Amino acid sequence: MADAASKKKLDFQLYVITGANYHPGRSIVDVIEQALIGGADIVQLRDKTASKQDIRECAHKLRQLTRRYGVPFIINDYIDIALEAEADGVHLGQDDLSLEEARRLLGPDRIIGISTHSIEQGLAAQAGGADYIGVGPVYPTGTKPGRAAVTTSYVQEAAAQIAIPFVAIGGITLSNVDTVIAAGAARVCAVSEIVGADDPAAVCRAFKAKLNAAASQAQPHDFAGTGVTVNGVAQRTTARTVWELICQHRLEDRRIVVELDGEIVVREEWSRTPIREGAAVELVHFVGGG
Repeated sequence: MADAASKKKLDFQLYVITGANYHPGRSIVDVIEQALIGGADIVQLRDKTASKQDIRECAHKLRQLTRRYGVPFIINDYIDIALEAEADGVHLGQDDLSLEEARRLLGPDRIIGISTHSIEQGLAAQAGGADYIGVGPVYPTGTKPGRAAVTTSYVQEAAAQIAIPFVAIGGITLSNVDTVIAAGAARVCAVSEIVGADDPAAVCRAFKAKLNAAASQAQPHDFAGTGVTVNGVAQRTTARTVWELICQHRLEDRRIVVELDGEIVVREEWSRTPIREGAAVELVHFVGGG
């Protein structure tokens, strides 16, 4: 089974994806270990050309490596290999197995990430129960040939409307990551910039330094929170949307009715409805009867 410490653990900043074609002559395990030494928070095995048997063997090696470093390990596409290798989850594209079917096969504890290329896809993945989404490609990238860049405009939309973790991905380098962070990304993913580097650890440290600097500047504002009343109890919350508030109260898997300032908020609007100072929220959990 997946590591207990990594189940649903999505407190990450730097997401690293394998790319064997970017480091000929060096093993994936060696390159990814350098990334982990440099501070990679989550690792995904992605290979669109290798045989399934080669991917399976690589998955077992990377599972052992990531377990030593205590970081989540994700496998792209192959749910069967993810289960066999005891990976922490899978990452799926828009044309892969449905999120609903993936959750049925993986169970409630494993992580499911979804690639999205528009705010509509992002909101749909969120509503469907994804644990995180990829937002991209922000810039043109060799890992997604022919895929038009979504630019930082989608990053801005995701920052404003997506409540679950999202990671900006696609053509991100040390020279443009500041622009991506400024657009609202707290998490970024890089492939060639890291695994293709002579010193992946140094590149990861540089990415983390930029992300940490941005996070420290945002922290005082985030910490203040918003004053609200939830089910009659006054509190402060860092939730920006109704959906985030529901998650903070651990009700995301329950059947609930949400009332905001006396008005019912339908489920489809939870992730779009902001929480404002002084709001009165009722989160009513109910159990159907017969």
